[in-house]
Amino acid sequence: MRTVLGFSSGAIPTILTGVPPALNGHWNLVYFDPEGSPFRWLRRFGFLPRWLLDHRVTRKLVKELGRRALGLGSNFECVVSPRLLPWFNWVERRNIYDPDGIAGARSIFDELAADGVPYRVYSYHQWSDREILTRAERDIETGEACFFFLYLCELDHLFHDYCLDGQELDSRLAWYEGRLSELFSAAQRRDPETFLAVFSDHGMTPVEHSYDLVADIDRLGFTMPEDFLAVYDSTMARFWFARGLARVKIVDRLRLESCGRILSEDELRDLGILFSDRRYGEVIFLLHPGWLLARSDFNGPGWMPAGMHGYHPDDPYSDAIFLSNRPPATEVRALADVYGVMREAVSRG
Repeated sequence: MRTVLGFSSGAIPTILTGVPPALNGHWNLVYFDPEGSPFRWLRRFGFLPRWLLDHRVTRKLVKELGRRALGLGSNFECVVSPRLLPWFNWVERRNIYDPDGIAGARSIFDELAADGVPYRVYSYHQWSDREILTRAERDIETGEACFFFLYLCELDHLFHDYCLDGQELDSRLAWYEGRLSELFSAAQRRDPETFLAVFSDHGMTPVEHSYDLVADIDRLGFTMPEDFLAVYDSTMARFWFARGLARVKIVDRLRLESCGRILSEDELRDLGILFSDRRYGEVIFLLHPGWLLARSDFNGPGWMPAGMHGYHPDDPYSDAIFLSNRPPATEVRALADVYGVMREAVSRG
């Protein structure tokens, strides 16, 4: 399947709603929102030295405050420096696997709840992959639900670490194969017509190069937030500008970079990630497949996985997969198509 440009924060909501990020509202976790930021009050502490605001203890305090007092959900992380947080918001305030969990569109779980269909959802919010598979098999045997959604997120870590090690992957995937077979057998004992689908939200591209884009931008001499704002992720950088000179110089620098390119407005529109208010970036710089930012807001310096995702969907390694025990009635070519398959499965049940 063709994936969505970016990360799981945009890809999974597309699967769950059947519409792209520009329509469901979810793309990257952090977005520009100076008026609605829950951290606006932090601007009063701008006089404090940078080392104090960026200290790991300060970040820990801000993370716990966001999770426990500001309603940002259990997944909130202080990925952006606290001195810059007053200009940003966090998109996953709710559990996206709950009804009303996605801001801009109805999800499959909204539909199931509205139709009165009994269902179960299992994710990292509560359990490990091993616990998920054990609980799901037990719940299938009780017969209290007819739709089961299992998100096995540890597979993502597995491919980050071992995407180039076929022997290790085969060994670890054999365990998943065995457990999923047991799960499917339990479902078939209850209903011989059980429909099983196994799908991912992206692939994994081997990492070959890293580049310190942050250093290149810092050398231009502009400051955040006075001149511009930037969020650096593993495979992309997103920029907003307060001053025209900063825009000109930074864009000129990005155009010289050989590790990636600026995405055009037409391309963003075609990819389903063009937002009229530019909340996710006025300028979006995407690395070429196989490149990694040596420093980013979401990963510490020196992090060098064997594989990475978040590249352009044209990259063949980035393709997601869809496997099922029988052909679905609707064609599956992209992530959004999985939503129709799930609706089909419910109607058959």
